[in-house]
Amino acid sequence: MKPKALLFDVFGTVVNWRLGITRDLTTHFQNHPCNHAPEVIADAWRAQYQSSMEPIRSGRRGYVDLDTLHAENLELVAKMFHLELGTPEEKKWLIEAWHRLPCWPDSVPGIRALQRQFICASQSNGHIALAVNLARYNQFAWDVILGAEIVRTYKPAPAAYTRACEALGLRPAQCMMVAAHNSDLAAAREQGMQTAFIRRPTEHGPSQTIDLEPTDDWELTASSIVDLNCAIGNLD
Repeated sequence: MKPKALLFDVFGTVVNWRLGITRDLTTHFQNHPCNHAPEVIADAWRAQYQSSMEPIRSGRRGYVDLDTLHAENLELVAKMFHLELGTPEEKKWLIEAWHRLPCWPDSVPGIRALQRQFICASQSNGHIALAVNLARYNQFAWDVILGAEIVRTYKPAPAAYTRACEALGLRPAQCMMVAAHNSDLAAAREQGMQTAFIRRPTEHGPSQTIDLEPTDDWELTASSIVDLNCAIGNLD
């Protein structure tokens, strides 16, 4: 059946995090040169993402927002690569690079088209302020932002999906998770949600080796969010 709501992963699916982080690191390097390419630092920063959330998912640490985790992860990466972070203001600006990531070209028209039929929600590990800033930066609008504060944990913890559906007053079967990451979709399906895979073969750069193709029989697979709007019309 057609879902009533589409819940979108954001980092990698809707916005191009690697391009945005590399861009702002390049600017930072103008005042604080580094012996490593900005792409290397961007990838290393992102690589800390899942491990930093695991203590929260497991209950060993109380909930903190993604700005806090990104700040902690940046400190780790700075030590690894001998990166000078500069003044507190410069460090804050770099952490907030995650608030001004550019979206993929199909994201704005795709979301706008889907909103004619479905509730379109941001279901990101980002908190509400971050999601709002990304939406304003890219000039796209969500019907609702289900920031991590709503679910008080991080995907792929089961509660991240079930609580998001509950917040919309819907059953998981009435909601479709839209993501470029097979692991995200697998976790959503385990909670009874429908699933849609969006191909983002350069999310991790030109040499990407993961998530190039769907690894399961997701309800839908599309090459873009615009194409998803076309494919979803075929659901009964």
